[in-house]
Amino acid sequence: MILRALSRRTVLALAAAALLPFGAQAQTWPAKPIRWVVAYPAGGGSDFLARQLAPQLAKQLGQNIIIDNRPGAAGIIGTDNAAKSPPDGYTILTGDNGAMVFHEAMYKKIPYTPSDFAAAGFMARFPLIVAVNPSAGFTDGRQWLDALKKSPGKYTYASPGIGSPHHLAMELLKSRTQTFVVHVPYRGTAMAVQDVIAGQVPMMVLDTAAGLPQIRSGKVKALAVMSKKRIAALPDVPTLDELGVKDFEVTAWQGLFVPKGTPAEIVTRLSTEMNKAITTPEIKAKLEDFGLEVLPGDGPALASFIQKETAFWHALIKERNLSAEQ
Repeated sequence: MILRALSRRTVLALAAAALLPFGAQAQTWPAKPIRWVVAYPAGGGSDFLARQLAPQLAKQLGQNIIIDNRPGAAGIIGTDNAAKSPPDGYTILTGDNGAMVFHEAMYKKIPYTPSDFAAAGFMARFPLIVAVNPSAGFTDGRQWLDALKKSPGKYTYASPGIGSPHHLAMELLKSRTQTFVVHVPYRGTAMAVQDVIAGQVPMMVLDTAAGLPQIRSGKVKALAVMSKKRIAALPDVPTLDELGVKDFEVTAWQGLFVPKGTPAEIVTRLSTEMNKAITTPEIKAKLEDFGLEVLPGDGPALASFIQKETAFWHALIKERNLSAEQ
């Protein structure tokens, strides 16, 4: 058989034919229900965010969105499930600090990598709060910081788990202030909060979703917020920057992701529709009442943010010799 060189016109035609299914897929998307993977249990902050947004996003897209809770292993199980799903626009994922930044450095090996995903955009973030038992003897944020500095190793702090934003926020604070506070990790926020309320552990870092009800009821006391600015829900609580810990900001953020290889047109549309949904006045009000800060943004902005976050947090994790495998 004699092989003949293909003409330029033939090559272009073949290339166009190969790409046609993807273009057609993007044009008809969505043609069936979309699965939204939440790698945490029903009833938590991540689940609340997805369930508030899903009906509005479904209305805009003209297809049902089914929330698929797949908790376990600090979010690794659900995230891995999404990573291994077809890149066709019918699986989307709530990704956060842990899944997209911390886990690669906190575990020797995880079954996926953040590069298995394409970022569609920011959704929202939970501000973090330093909270203490009211009877723990801390009068305000400055006195609390002074007490930690004067008595290294005397105090303990609770967290929802090793490698959580709450845990790493406190480790960053310890690094910046040269203090030593003993970490007491729990399996989830609820048990940690209950032990702080009971006085078993004097302090913890709380996100606004879990913390605001306890603070408003007087069961725990807020000493500082870890945002750059004071938060509207707690206008009288100072930032750590105001207390002398300069340029300190840590939040528990949430973004929307799809498996890598999902057609760019679908990712772009998903980003546009999510930004529209999350800024719908009724939805935005519900999220803010829950303690979330709405944070619209596109995929490239989120991808750039994750690069910076990864460099920063991986360096801190290495510096403090932290590991989730203990």
